[in-house]
Amino acid sequence: MKDLIEQRSLPASPRSFGFFIDGQWHDGGKRQRNLRRSPGYGVDVTEITLCDADDVDAAVRAARRSFDTGSWSRVASSERGRVLLAIADGIRARLDELAYWEVLETGKAITQARAEMNDAAGHYEYSAGVARTLRGDSFNNLGEDLFGVVTREPVGVVGLITPWNFPFIVLAERLPYILAAGNTVVLKPSEMTSATSLMLADIVTAAGLPAGTYNVITGLGDPVGETMTRHSGIDMISFTGSSRVGERVMVAAATNFKKVSLELGGKNPQVVFADADLDDAADGVAFGLCFNAGQCCVSGSRLIVEASVADAFQAKLVEKLSRVRTGDCLDPQTQLGAIVSDAHRDKILGYVQSGVKDGARIACGGDALVIGAGRYIAPTLLTEVRADMSIARDEIFGPVLSMFTFDTFDEAMQMANDTPFGLAASIWTKNIDKGIRAMRSIQAGRTWVNTTIAGGPEQAIGGFKQSGLGRETGVQGVEEYTELKSVHIALGKRCHWVD
Repeated sequence: MKDLIEQRSLPASPRSFGFFIDGQWHDGGKRQRNLRRSPGYGVDVTEITLCDADDVDAAVRAARRSFDTGSWSRVASSERGRVLLAIADGIRARLDELAYWEVLETGKAITQARAEMNDAAGHYEYSAGVARTLRGDSFNNLGEDLFGVVTREPVGVVGLITPWNFPFIVLAERLPYILAAGNTVVLKPSEMTSATSLMLADIVTAAGLPAGTYNVITGLGDPVGETMTRHSGIDMISFTGSSRVGERVMVAAATNFKKVSLELGGKNPQVVFADADLDDAADGVAFGLCFNAGQCCVSGSRLIVEASVADAFQAKLVEKLSRVRTGDCLDPQTQLGAIVSDAHRDKILGYVQSGVKDGARIACGGDALVIGAGRYIAPTLLTEVRADMSIARDEIFGPVLSMFTFDTFDEAMQMANDTPFGLAASIWTKNIDKGIRAMRSIQAGRTWVNTTIAGGPEQAIGGFKQSGLGRETGVQGVEEYTELKSVHIALGKRCHWVD
């Protein structure tokens, strides 16, 4: 597989996948199929089965049977940890293969895909440890006749819906934590980028995960996702995607009062103070904009710069963006990959055109790039942007950055928080007092100081405001998928209520 990457070889024909229920592969039969055309190369690379509501029912039955029999939910945490570690080993053993198919389906750069596979394995390793430390509490202060215990129990069957932009790493930020808590899973990956989620089925099986614990149903949001969110046999839904769809998930989940965990959209600020290392900040802002071609929920899409250094910083940033290496996704030198679909490319460019029409100015980029048969957009910086413009309010989900300036700290914080979202933020300053004040003031679930899009499995992630509910990763990421049970144990002879 490494040879295929080095030679930048494309598959001679699309790789065909079935779906995975109760430890068994099922072919698509007469079901419709979805051909995935590679964003970076313009050739068909995978063929995915479009499952239906009956397939969801079958997967839920398998997950429920596995959970109720206790083949995973009631095993010792040491056994869960052993399997999770084996999954991590399996991912690393097939890292290049997973990265290759991830690149072909998503259009991201190969170096990024490889890093994501390695980071994904780290989540399984971390979760293996958390599984063994998950605990409840006891209350020995209720008097001589009563003893209290609080236990954590797995929720049950979790429905997991993952997005197209980070199919494997987003799955890794959820699945091992769900499994560490003892739950079983029905997964629906995006129909555009299902390959690596399906390939994981063989890895988890080889690692010893019991049949029915991990089930993968591929297909469209309607009917597969809709059926999952309303299904009475699913106890909890975890959804990652747009705020618009997240709202629909919440409404549907109310049909049987499922627990819901949501990671939704963002319009994330990058606040640059005059006392920042401007070279470092320019590099960080460029990375935060271009990472995954801006198709990233934590992408830094609003640049808020102190007015006294705005011109100098803009010049540094434009120079950085002009040197971002864009193109062949399998080339290890490539930094900026492709846009996921024609429709999404047109949407991004439409936002740029709308911004210009409203009075914004293009400082760099702003157009599509013709590179082979792929679809790309140049890193784009828009200046003279007003807060009421759509480019300043909406999540564009592409390499488009809107620039604003401020004069005072309070003005910067007001601008940073002037959004219905609260997913992420980055702060650039060499003044520790200012950095901590800003960190405390900005409403965002993930906040970075003098860096961006950094971190590992140890700390929880999630959003404020319309960016979501609940937390993933970290110890809290396992606790999210548990129920608390409060137990009171009476000791000795009961004092009778009725004489």
